[in-house]
Amino acid sequence: VSTQSTGVGNMLHLARKLSFRRLKQCTKKIFKRRITSSITKNSTPSYLSQGPKTRVTTLSNKMRVATEDSGGEVATIGVWIDAGSVFENDQNNGTAHFLEHMAFKGTGKRTQYSLEEEVENLGASLNAYTSREQTVYVARSFKSDVPVMIDILSDILQHSTLSQQNIERERSVILKEKQVVEQNLEEVIFDYLHDVAYQGTPLQRTILGTEENIKSITRNDIVNYIATHYTGDRMVVAAAGGVNHDEICKLTEKAFTSIKPNSNFDVSSLGSFNFTGSQVIVRDDLIPNVHAVVAFQGVSWQHPDYFTFLILQSIVGNWDRNLGGGNNLSSRLAEVIATEGLAQSFSSFNTCYNNTGLFGNYFVTDSDHLEDCFYEVMYEWQRIGKKGLVEGELELAKTKVKSAILMQLDGSSNIAEDIGRNLIALGRRIEPLELFQRIDAVTEADVYRVQDEYMYDTDPAVAAIGPVKNIPDYNTIRGWTYWNRI
Repeated sequence: VSTQSTGVGNMLHLARKLSFRRLKQCTKKIFKRRITSSITKNSTPSYLSQGPKTRVTTLSNKMRVATEDSGGEVATIGVWIDAGSVFENDQNNGTAHFLEHMAFKGTGKRTQYSLEEEVENLGASLNAYTSREQTVYVARSFKSDVPVMIDILSDILQHSTLSQQNIERERSVILKEKQVVEQNLEEVIFDYLHDVAYQGTPLQRTILGTEENIKSITRNDIVNYIATHYTGDRMVVAAAGGVNHDEICKLTEKAFTSIKPNSNFDVSSLGSFNFTGSQVIVRDDLIPNVHAVVAFQGVSWQHPDYFTFLILQSIVGNWDRNLGGGNNLSSRLAEVIATEGLAQSFSSFNTCYNNTGLFGNYFVTDSDHLEDCFYEVMYEWQRIGKKGLVEGELELAKTKVKSAILMQLDGSSNIAEDIGRNLIALGRRIEPLELFQRIDAVTEADVYRVQDEYMYDTDPAVAAIGPVKNIPDYNTIRGWTYWNRI
């Protein structure tokens, strides 16, 4: 790192900081007044301890059944599997996603047409998705049709025909899907981020896989992936809504008879998931705006600081020009970006995995404001780190996190998703009451400690695509993790 280049870059931005000093003095007063006048401390609501509880049972084949009977005439039931692109290698990358597609192409007793017709006639829905660490198959139906949906889920997961004709047909479908994904710049920029942040690790690979792999994945690759990863100890049946736990346990035990209890996959073969501070820039002047992301190493689902990161994410906030309100939001960064017209949008993220995580900010801006936008994002993190929280800011962030959690648990599908993800990632369901208690336990000292440990004087991962001619030098961006504390 050139000390001279870093110093010059920060001297230039010192002048910029001075030019906005008067504005920031005014906005800081407004910001503090708005925060302190709108937040009050509340005790934990009593209704959190009065809601339905999650019941969990482990079956003879080590599959876990977890349910929450929240009532109603509709139920959501699905299978969450501890299997995603991180469990692949360079040769079979894309197999987990390919398998997700093939599951709906027919079984020994249901053709693709009869499967679709059966679901349609029930007024139900059947979907699936693949992430880097999980594969999920989920159904939604009337509660009276839950036995049928369990039979369908067990059928497609155990008895898919995986015919060569369907495999060849699906290659073109997935290749077209890949083309669509590559036109979504938000998807592209986060793939770039994983590529640079997790160099040489399984998280570097994309979910869909390379074009070469999509064209070459064989039936044996898919069969071997099922045999290795679709095992009882790595599968959770989660259900919510109008469900009966004992009934679902009996139906699942009867339906999933072909699932082996244990996986022979050696998790240690995945190696470490080391974070690498680095940068990737793709210049394309035909794109109207720059899509950029800057991130630091975060924490896993199980880490004690997980909730502190959630609160930090809430403090930094989100903003979109189309929604307006930037001048009146609780986020100081939103106020500055809206007032100065620095970006079209920005969003904070806290992406967690089993062994690591990414915490950062994604923003869309034009070329002229690119450097200023980078500076303000970096400044906001260090503003918090140098004990810059104003009175009430932490309590307001906690309230927003709690509100977001409860809103995300509105409906049987969201509850089932939360149960399945929790059991795969944590081994248990964290009930809303415990979530609130752990959020309330976070202190200002925790926020400052986490900011110091993960975001102060360290190497961030940076990715940008678009007309990036005005992007700051990486040494300058890295320098702001230190100089903005002064």
